[in-house]
Amino acid sequence: MTIRDSRDLAVSNADNAIVSALEKAHDLFLTYSGDPLGEIQEVLDGAPDFVMGLIFKAALLTQAMETRVYPDMLRTLEKAEALTARANERERMHIAAIRAWADGDFHRAVDLWDDVLVHYPRDLLALQLAHLSDVLLGDTSNQRDRVARILHAWDESVPGYGYVLGFYAFGLEENRDFAMAEECGRRAVALNPADSYAVHAVAHVMESQGRQSGGINWMRSREGDWAYGNFANHLWWHLALYHLDLAQTDRVLDIYDTRLRSTDPSGDRYEELDAAALLWRLNLLGTDVGDRWKTLADKWEPSATDTLYAFNDVHAMMTFVADGRWDVAEKVLNAHERYMAAANDANSAMTRTVGEPFCKALKAFAEENYGAVVEALLPIRYRTRYLGGSHAQRDIIGLTLLEAALRAGQNELALALSSERTALKPTSPQNWRFAARAHRGLGDHGRAAEAEAHAVALHG
Repeated sequence: MTIRDSRDLAVSNADNAIVSALEKAHDLFLTYSGDPLGEIQEVLDGAPDFVMGLIFKAALLTQAMETRVYPDMLRTLEKAEALTARANERERMHIAAIRAWADGDFHRAVDLWDDVLVHYPRDLLALQLAHLSDVLLGDTSNQRDRVARILHAWDESVPGYGYVLGFYAFGLEENRDFAMAEECGRRAVALNPADSYAVHAVAHVMESQGRQSGGINWMRSREGDWAYGNFANHLWWHLALYHLDLAQTDRVLDIYDTRLRSTDPSGDRYEELDAAALLWRLNLLGTDVGDRWKTLADKWEPSATDTLYAFNDVHAMMTFVADGRWDVAEKVLNAHERYMAAANDANSAMTRTVGEPFCKALKAFAEENYGAVVEALLPIRYRTRYLGGSHAQRDIIGLTLLEAALRAGQNELALALSSERTALKPTSPQNWRFAARAHRGLGDHGRAAEAEAHAVALHG
């Protein structure tokens, strides 16, 4: 007897109860809620040879991008590989993809998940893994197009359709199709209010468009659905960005202290990314954040030389240089040199292209060597997608470059960069404040006053 899941996909070596338990764990992963790892482990404790359960656990661990989870991921993958003879074709394809990921060939892994989707377009796990990997790798086009390629197999009659719309909404937003992105995101949330990823996609639309008040209202109106799940940290960060653009620093610090400032020394790297990114933005604006950097740097230091994911490394570097831990910062740069000389995997390319130059720029910024920051960042500003993450996350590179240009007295460059920002997002008070400073540095006080007036008017 062939067992099939709720989307009519065959599942090996299982019964209906086990498949239902797997789908429950997957729903937790999709909604960033509960403990999907604990749920699937409970299933595997009772059914250790459940192939798709092992695949799900190993796949879930691929997305952590932390050294501490790799041993568990490899053990689980090896158990799945030992059961390959019992697996069906789709499951074997998943196992091959996870093996490629574990070997550091992230792009090959995504290609293999894409192959799963060509043959099994309703495989929601393959779609989720490929989409999240596209974000990790900065593959903006496929964040949209990979989802579009399977839409023919989905509609509201298929369980999980709302999640597909949420993924598509984010991909559309990253490709600046804001109207369609917002429509898909809101529809996804209407189908499932607990879909925090779809809430997040709409938040991105509003941030990209400079709709600060609308974004604050959107997040606060949905707060009961997202504020207490596993994705809440990142969504609080998004809410803080709206307030930061409006120069509401007190509210930004309140969000940091009450929502982002974890005291758990073994905290989740993803949570620490958001905390570091927010503090660095405040740092660029000259805000005194007190002892907050020390607490955060303490949490990052044990993994300073992991070189597992360049996106993590640059956020760790922010904490080290901001807290004056120059020895640790040097360890990061030395680890990069050794790693890039020895490795030839996807992350080494990310480190070489963006990660290492940005880490050096962060150190130079903290040393007040602003000219060196400009020299490091200006050549890579159109390659930053290779660091991974979203436009909103990578904007920290552009902000660092612009602030460094202003502090270095390179006002013509600063005016060019701020002009680019005001054209792209003319409703951002922060962008107009940058423009005002550049005009003032060039001695054009009339244009500076006009830009300041724009910023004040946008505060409402």
